[in-house]
Amino acid sequence: MMTSRPPLVDSTLLLLLEGYAWLPERRRRSPDGIASVRVMGRRALGLCGPDAVRFFYDPAAVRRHGALPEPVVSTLLGRGAVHTLDGETHRRRKLMFMAAMTPESIATLVALTATAWDDAVESWAREPGIVLFDEAARVLTRAACAWAGVPPEESDGLAADLVAMADGFATAGPRQLRARIARRRRERRFAALVERIRSGAAEVPKGSASDLVVHHRGLDGRPLDSRTAAVELLNLVRPVVAVAWYVAFAAHAMHRWPEQRALLRDGDPDQAEAFAQEIRRFYPFVPFLAGEAIRDLSWKGRPIPSGSLILIDVYGQLHDPELWPRPYTFAPARFLGREFGQYDLIPQGGGDPATGHRCPGEVITLTLLETLAVRLARLEYEMPPQNLSISLRRVPAKPRSGVVLSAVRPSRWAEAMTVEAVTEVVTEIRSRG
Repeated sequence: MMTSRPPLVDSTLLLLLEGYAWLPERRRRSPDGIASVRVMGRRALGLCGPDAVRFFYDPAAVRRHGALPEPVVSTLLGRGAVHTLDGETHRRRKLMFMAAMTPESIATLVALTATAWDDAVESWAREPGIVLFDEAARVLTRAACAWAGVPPEESDGLAADLVAMADGFATAGPRQLRARIARRRRERRFAALVERIRSGAAEVPKGSASDLVVHHRGLDGRPLDSRTAAVELLNLVRPVVAVAWYVAFAAHAMHRWPEQRALLRDGDPDQAEAFAQEIRRFYPFVPFLAGEAIRDLSWKGRPIPSGSLILIDVYGQLHDPELWPRPYTFAPARFLGREFGQYDLIPQGGGDPATGHRCPGEVITLTLLETLAVRLARLEYEMPPQNLSISLRRVPAKPRSGVVLSAVRPSRWAEAMTVEAVTEVVTEIRSRG
């Protein structure tokens, strides 16, 4: 029998005010490192560590349905998205995503992105200055649309809308409103695109993300309704554009630690991967993950009543000195030759991406970041005075200025990328887990 505990004061407002520090701070105040909190009107337990992540991803104990806050669903993910499903329905929908992420498909996306970046650099050179975050989002949007089979006419204003969806999921202010408006607008347009494809009025490449989503069938043997198909198509394109945050962080890191830029210029794949992994570990993006207890559970003697929320402290785990010595030191070398488990490095979730809730696009994120970090390191530019501070109160965080570059000049280091060469890199990354 689970024992009752005194009611907790809801700390949702403090979460919005404190951002990434909210859950780690409450865990630090607890003798056992487990935080008992109430958030969004619900009792929750905040956990951290590889064992806790493994517990969190046990489908017999924890589910996503009902756990994700409405603001996150209505901005970042969309209603009916794969992230909100459980059981066999989730596994079947996840297979659709994995089918779009073969090594060859990812390599095509990376090659398209590299080409779009090189083309953009030519135009940046004609400008007195650019905001790297904004420009990276546009580059990634162009490449993602070409890869997914989204017609060019749908890309007008799409980068701004996709950025808004990701930028407003964890706030109650104007960013949340912009995110909701952007999602509604894009779901309507993508739903109309789905209907045009199904009617034959629009054609998309066979095997593209658009083609896979439009023809996917659920457990009942029926295709997704047009709105849900639109949600999932956006969920294939949107995470690609979210890499713009990591590109801005990469520029920030190269500015603070210029020796890292020098290491990347040679294009050594091990250095590029280590740098990309450390960017994802060191810089903040997701503060925590949320699930719901399916039944009465316990963790290290703490009761977790059925229906309670379970929160995994992502930011805290990525800066845990037991896992990452000197965690607040930016040190890509920590990843050279290091093997880590599926439950250790969790910026995009833990476990097996093929069967669980870990982001299936993690390899895409990593490969794109490696590619663009090398290109950024080789780019010739100046960085004028600006506010590069990163507030941990803002979720998702990013450099305040967006990273302004001036006097951009095409790199003499630029090189073409072939799909075959990138496929080999992607296959190697996937083989290492």
